[in-house]
Amino acid sequence: MKNHPTVTEIAPPLLEWYGKNARDLPWRQNHDPYRVWVSEIMLQQTRVEAVKPYYQRFLQRLPTIAHLAQVPEEELMKLWEGLGYYSRVRNIQKAARLVVEQYGGQMPATPEELKKLPGIGDYTAGAVASIAFGCPAACVDGNVLRVFARLRADRSDIASPKVREALSHEISANMPPNPGDFNQALMELGATVCLPNGEPLCQSCPLGHLCAARQQGIQNELPVKAAKAARTVSRRHILVLRDSAGRIALRKRAQGPLKGMWELPGLEGELTPQQVEAGAAELGFDAKLVENLGPSKHIFTHREWQMEGWLLQSGRPFEAAEGWVFATAQELEQDYALPAAFRAYRVWKED
Repeated sequence: MKNHPTVTEIAPPLLEWYGKNARDLPWRQNHDPYRVWVSEIMLQQTRVEAVKPYYQRFLQRLPTIAHLAQVPEEELMKLWEGLGYYSRVRNIQKAARLVVEQYGGQMPATPEELKKLPGIGDYTAGAVASIAFGCPAACVDGNVLRVFARLRADRSDIASPKVREALSHEISANMPPNPGDFNQALMELGATVCLPNGEPLCQSCPLGHLCAARQQGIQNELPVKAAKAARTVSRRHILVLRDSAGRIALRKRAQGPLKGMWELPGLEGELTPQQVEAGAAELGFDAKLVENLGPSKHIFTHREWQMEGWLLQSGRPFEAAEGWVFATAQELEQDYALPAAFRAYRVWKED
């Protein structure tokens, strides 16, 4: 990105603003590296308000890296249930086990060492290293890229790895003495003032006097970001199969999105109600359609599920079958982590 204004120029007014306006967030109350790490992983592609209750519950149950390393997978998935992007939580446990085995349970302090752990890339490594350890390491996310694009009226594509890498190098090389606060201040400015997808709050910006985009009146045109490839759309029918004892049929997903997670079984394609019932029979269930549960959709990074839900009832208890579990409403709420993709079809919550 172009070299106006510089990191050195923006640091004093930005840090002064941050000191007065920083949001009171639970992960800012303790700079323990484990807590910083957990918060950064949870905040990936997830809104701050959505993360708060998950973060507090997660740390209450798993207060140390050793606890995270040892917790059974099903319990860990239950703690994460609803946050989505489940590869994050699998990686965080893999990393915790490596930290216990290779680092004596203490998080490594440098970005280079942190990036050796599963699920930690440049951004997360920079965040943990700077906030928890005071390392002069940048953590450049979409908020930071947007702030600099507007400050410099820069039309470079912020989706370009080269643009991100260049800005990260520049910030790291010119970091003020309190790198953790500086990184958080940049992200805070992007999240609360230099807003995405709408009118930035330029009148409230501590860097307005330095902002080239504001001076030129082009702040709404920036940043420039290349269009994403179109998502693949799948049509799915979700089956809530219930037996005479009120148990719901679940299985672990074998492939594709949510692989390894518990799922309500699904059928692909455009199907009539009769074909849905026949599909349940092919899965081994003697169950009759009771109710259409309506449409829903779930968006993954590169894929979209367009779903129709169906409640099917059996007149007798389901018999044990390989690959299937049959869970009561209480067990579904306490023991099984069901991805948010199926949230619209949790009919047992009404029981």
